[in-house]
Amino acid sequence: MANKVLLVYLVLDFLFLCTGGLVLAFSLIFNPTKAGSGLTTKTDAASSLLLQTTPLSGGIVNAAFIFVAFLISLPGILMSKNRTWLRIQSWALVVCGLISLILGLDIWFSTLKTRSNLAGTWGLQPAHEQSLLQQQFKCCGYLDFTSPPFVTDNTCTDDQVAALLGGCAAPFSAFANKLLDIVFTAMFGMVALNALLFLAAIVVLKDRQEKERYRLIDAKYGSRGI
Repeated sequence: MANKVLLVYLVLDFLFLCTGGLVLAFSLIFNPTKAGSGLTTKTDAASSLLLQTTPLSGGIVNAAFIFVAFLISLPGILMSKNRTWLRIQSWALVVCGLISLILGLDIWFSTLKTRSNLAGTWGLQPAHEQSLLQQQFKCCGYLDFTSPPFVTDNTCTDDQVAALLGGCAAPFSAFANKLLDIVFTAMFGMVALNALLFLAAIVVLKDRQEKERYRLIDAKYGSRGI
C-alpha cells in the first residue's frame, strides 16, 4: 500500500515537473521581446499574436516556482523517513497553484472583452502584420475597411473588394476566444494537477507519520520493529 502511495506521488511529481517545462517553453517561444518573434505567415499570424498577449512573464515566474517545488521534493523522496521537505513542498505547491490560478483567471477575464481588446492590439501592429491577419481571415480592416483603414494586399486589392469582405473584428474575435479558451483551460488543468500532487504529498506525510509512530511504539516495548 505504501509503495503504491509513493508511486502515485512520484508520477504526479514528474507530471508537475513536465508542466513547468511546458510553461517555460511556451513563455519563451512566444515572448514578444524575443528576436524574430514577429508574425511570420498568414497561417499562424493570429495565433502567434494572441499568444504574445498572454501573461508570458507570469508564466516564466510560474515555471521557476514549479522547478523549485520539484527540487524541494527530491530530498524528501530520497530520505524515506524525512517529512520536513515534503511539508515545505506542500507549501510551495500552494504558491504554484495560486500563480497558475491567477494566470488562468487573467486570461479568462480577457476573453470577456475580446473584441475591444483586439481593437487596440490590431492598431499596434505594423502594416505587414495587419496584412497577414487580413489574408488569414479574408477580411479588410478591423471594424470595417475604413476603421482603421485596410492594408492593400492580395486579399484587399481595392476599396470595392474591401467593402465586400468586411472587417476582421468578428472572425478574429471568434478565433481568439477559441484559442484563449484552450490556454486558460490548460492553466486550470495545472491547478488541478497541483491539487492532486498536494493531496498525494499529504498522504505520503501521513504514511510516514504512522510508520514513525509504530517505530516509537516498538522501541518503547522492545519489539524488533515492523
